[in-house]
Amino acid sequence: MGVTNTESLKEQLIMTDPEFRELAREHGKYEERLSQLSALNYPNDEEQLEEVTLKKKKLAIKDQMQSILLERQRNGESGH
Repeated sequence: MGVTNTESLKEQLIMTDPEFRELAREHGKYEERLSQLSALNYPNDEEQLEEVTLKKKKLAIKDQMQSILLERQRNGESGH
């Protein structure tokens, strides 16, 4: 399974799978917020906590997306 296959499957899932699309959207939101937080020179305690929390959430979403991808790849290869 090459990276291009995974990428095109990801694109396909974003178009066809509402759950996956929602996960991808959330992931993007967290990523955007994290880059804002990491740009801060002197984040306060709240912002530091938010950053840690967002990293965990983002990782959890990435895992969910990954498991959906793997499931689709397996199902695709078995020819349904």
